[in-house]
Amino acid sequence: MKDPHDIVKGMIRTEKGSVMLRLNKYLFWVDIAANKIEVKKAIEDMYKVKVDSVNTVMMRGKLKRVRYAVGKTSDWKKAIVTLEAGSKIDIT
Repeated sequence: MKDPHDIVKGMIRTEKGSVMLRLNKYLFWVDIAANKIEVKKAIEDMYKVKVDSVNTVMMRGKLKRVRYAVGKTSDWKKAIVTLEAGSKIDIT
């Protein structure tokens, strides 16, 4: 099995994510090759919480242009993790 820190790269702190905290949902930036089961186990190992469900979204990179050159930012994967009632991740 992969190391949990290789699967979960970091927590995403956005305005939308802070609204979802009230629903006991957290946003994470995860490895593109990771599936929902691996993400669930990694979150439970790292934060010592019980995960209820995991939803993943592939975020497509944006087209960027600098003068005449056109490029693209990399694709990445976002996971929306719902914790069971009573579980909480301390983000302070």
